[in-house]
Amino acid sequence: MKLQLASAREGALWVRSAFRIFFRRPVAFCALFVVYMVAAQLLALLWPVGPVAALMMMPLASLGFMIATRTALEGRFPLPAVFIEPLRSGPRKLRGQLLLGFAYAVAVAATLWLSHAVGGSAFEAIAEALRTGKTSPQSLEPLLQDPSLQAGLYLFLGLVALISVPFWHAPALVHWGDQDWTKAMFFSTMACWRNKGAFAVYTLTWLAVILLFALVSDAVFTLFGAPQMVLLAAAPAALMFSTAFYASLYFTFIGCFETSTGELAPPI
Repeated sequence: MKLQLASAREGALWVRSAFRIFFRRPVAFCALFVVYMVAAQLLALLWPVGPVAALMMMPLASLGFMIATRTALEGRFPLPAVFIEPLRSGPRKLRGQLLLGFAYAVAVAATLWLSHAVGGSAFEAIAEALRTGKTSPQSLEPLLQDPSLQAGLYLFLGLVALISVPFWHAPALVHWGDQDWTKAMFFSTMACWRNKGAFAVYTLTWLAVILLFALVSDAVFTLFGAPQMVLLAAAPAALMFSTAFYASLYFTFIGCFETSTGELAPPI
C-alpha cells in the first residue's frame, strides 16, 4: 500500500462521491448510522467502563463505514455486520484496532480535561442554565460571551482537529494495509499532511454544502410562510449529512493510498 498525492480538486470529488454512493443506498447508510449512535449511547450508560468503550469504538466505527461504502460500490447491500468484520481479521489486526481505540479514547479524554480546565466554570454555567430552563437569548447571551467559554471551545476544536489526523486513515491501514497501529498512525499523519490541499478543499466543500442547504431551506420555508419548519427539516438533513460524511471517509482513503493488488473498490 503506497502513499499517493491527491490534487486539491479531488477534495470536492470525495464529497461528491460520498453523496452519490449515499443516494444509492440511503436507507442502508442511515440505518448503519442509527445503529452506531444507539450502540454508542447504550455503552455510555454503563458507567464507568461504558464511556471509555464508546470512545474506543469510534475508530472502529469509521472503518465500518469505509467497509460499508466499499460494499455498496461493489453493488452489495451493507449490513450492520460491517462493524464486526474488522474484529474477525485475525488476532494481530484485532489487537491493532483495540490499541487504536484505546489511544483515541485517551486522546479525547485528555482533550476534554484540558478544555474543561480552561473553560470549566463557563461550561458549568451553561449546563446549569440548560438544567433550570433559563434558555432565553437574554439569559444565555452573557454566558456565551464569556472569554473562558470561547477559549475552551477553541481549544477543544483545535485539539480534536489535531487528534483526527493520525486516526483518520489508521484503522483502514491496519485492516487493509496490515500495518502496526503505530505505523498506521504515522502514515495517516503523513497522508493528511502531504494531501493538505485536498483536505482543505474537502473541508470547505462540506461547509459550503451545509451552508447552502441552510440558506436554501430557510428561503423556501420563509417563502411559503412557515419559517418554523426549518427546524423540522434540520433533523433529517443532519442524519443525511452525518451519514454521507462517514461514507466519504472511504474516498479520502483510496484517494491517499493505492495498492498493487487493486482489491479496493474504485471511486465513482
